[in-house]
Amino acid sequence: MATSLFYILVFPGILFLGLFSLALEFFDRKFHARMQNRKGPPWFQPLADFIKLSAKEGIIPEEANATLFRLMPLLALTAATVSFFYIPLWSTRALYSFDGDLIVVIYLLTIPTLAFFLAGWVSASLYSMLGAVRALTQLFAYEVPLFMAVLSPAILAGSWSLSEIAAFFNDKPLFIIFNVPGFLISLIALLGKLEKVPFDIPEAETEIVGGSFTEYSGRYLAFFRMAVDIEMLVGASLVAALFLPIGLDLHPVAGFIVYILKVLFVVALLSVLRTIFARIRIDQMIRFCWIYLAPLSLIQILIAFIVKGLFLQ
Repeated sequence: MATSLFYILVFPGILFLGLFSLALEFFDRKFHARMQNRKGPPWFQPLADFIKLSAKEGIIPEEANATLFRLMPLLALTAATVSFFYIPLWSTRALYSFDGDLIVVIYLLTIPTLAFFLAGWVSASLYSMLGAVRALTQLFAYEVPLFMAVLSPAILAGSWSLSEIAAFFNDKPLFIIFNVPGFLISLIALLGKLEKVPFDIPEAETEIVGGSFTEYSGRYLAFFRMAVDIEMLVGASLVAALFLPIGLDLHPVAGFIVYILKVLFVVALLSVLRTIFARIRIDQMIRFCWIYLAPLSLIQILIAFIVKGLFLQ
């Protein structure tokens, strides 16, 4: 019992998840700034922002649904946190694993976006509602390509368990090359899920102030920002586990270092993408996902079936 509580609350649980997600936000902002020839924030900025916001009063609009307004940040934060426990990090076994946990992780990572939508909708603010509608519209654009992209490794491994998928590719690393299209699709879809440039349409501070979070302040906004940071960490860990399952049979310390490097590599790629592109319109985002990403995802699945039929029967 004590060991399980340590795993959940300390390492690799909530404490590690919170600290690493803040460190990852710093790395993302710093790397993004350096590519734009800016200095970027100091290392303690994400933590300082969280503490500062947590110490401030959370103001609830008079016309908002107060109960849902308070619950949405906790819902987003809880869903993102729980999904982390099913992903294999520095070994082929996750903290908790079962057949079908891949579907559970994808489902849990969808909940924060739904929480963003509800948060904006119950805020009773025009800007918040516009951001909420954009967040939900964008969800239907990137979610299908993302699901089909992560389906390819599952087909090759013959399992819906993330741990078994990681073990399969760890034993047969040459098959990773067949998932390169899925890796690229997942990166682009992850940008949409995290609402980062060029897919930061739901927030778009130059158009709709802060989108769904316009009316949020204090600890409520702090929880939302933490949920976004954790979602970035979980998304990067999921991509690393599915498409970069290397270094999983090393010594635990070496495996942990490899895991950190893989996550930083994925986040660095996300930073590069959001540096070289500008924000697009919501209709352009939807058109791009359904005209390009979805067909490429289908091709990736077709490749997986062909490879499985030729080499893995």
